[in-house]
Amino acid sequence: MEIKKDSEHVRIDKFAWSVRLYKTRSMATDACDKGWILINQSNVKPARGVNPGDVISIKHDFIFRQYKVLQLLNNRVGAKLVENYITEITSQEELDKLKFFKELEPFGKVKRDSGTGRPTKKDRRDLENYFE
Repeated sequence: MEIKKDSEHVRIDKFAWSVRLYKTRSMATDACDKGWILINQSNVKPARGVNPGDVISIKHDFIFRQYKVLQLLNNRVGAKLVENYITEITSQEELDKLKFFKELEPFGKVKRDSGTGRPTKKDRRDLENYFE
């Protein structure tokens, strides 16, 4: 495993893939293009460099999860070694929001299956009753 020196930088798409935030590098590139990856609260292109100390925000379901870069690396690492390179700094409030929306999913209130069409009148009433 090759560790980068401080003076060098790594592309954000490659870094996100290397620390297992995305399954493939092309998925990380697509996420950058869609605006789902931010560095220090600004949109980035896939070729943008990452430096130690940067805060990476990645859209995950309904929230942006935040990670602080500790070290740079060039190759993908095992899941147990990821903590040496990034630390999650997402606020507890955001994690609670994610938990709330995850609890709603089994009831079909927030996320609908694709191809099911518009919500029916009954779906709308159920949703209103749930939030009252």
